[in-house]
Parts: sequence; C-alpha cells; structure tokens
Amino acid sequence: MIEQNKINYVEFPATDLVATKAFFSTVFGWSFIDYGSEYSCFSDQGVDGGFYKSDKTTNTENGVALVVMYTEYLEDTEKAVVAAGGTIVRPIFDFPGGRRFHFTCPSGNEYGVWSDQAPA
Repeated sequence: MIEQNKINYVEFPATDLVATKAFFSTVFGWSFIDYGSEYSCFSDQGVDGGFYKSDKTTNTENGVALVVMYTEYLEDTEKAVVAAGGTIVRPIFDFPGGRRFHFTCPSGNEYGVWSDQAPA
C-alpha cells in the first residue's frame, strides 16, 4: 500500500547501468526491471527506486543525502562490497547506536551500510 506523505521512491544516477545492477544484485540481492537502455528500477528494498543513465555521481562531499542500508554482518558486507567492485571510502567506524562504513558503487555513487551488532 502506498502511504500518504512518506518517501515512496528514490532515483540515482548511474554512469554504468549494467555494472551498477550487477553490483547491487551481487552484494544486496536486489533484482531489477529495465525500462529501455537508460533506466532500471528496483523494489522491495525498504523503498522502491531506480537508476538512470547519467554522467553525474552522488557523494557526501557534494552535500547530497546519504542512503544507508542495514546489515547484521557489517564486516561480511564490507568484504562483499569490495569483492563486487565497490570502493570503501570510509572504513568501519563507531557512531552512537552502532557502526557503519561508506562505499562507492561501480557508478561512483556513495552509500553507507550500518549495523547495531557488535563485531563477531
């Protein structure tokens, strides 16, 4: 059900749609539906959204909103990000309430992953 006055959809630029979809499929298990060669959407990932073909990237240095995903297994997820071609731009660090790291996907966009679980 679509909820009134809630965030419903987000869109991200992607310099390489194929590599970006492969990355998010491998690391986070996302699936995609393509709408032509310049747009692909995902759903059931906390919020629905899509990637559009663009030469632009998003990162916190430019003041954009940071999308942060949750995992119970922070170290494993960090390793999976690197193995799938992502780049760690801020290694695991503590913050009030948990730990997290930041990474860029193959298209150069910055994301975060956090956990409230202590290291194993």
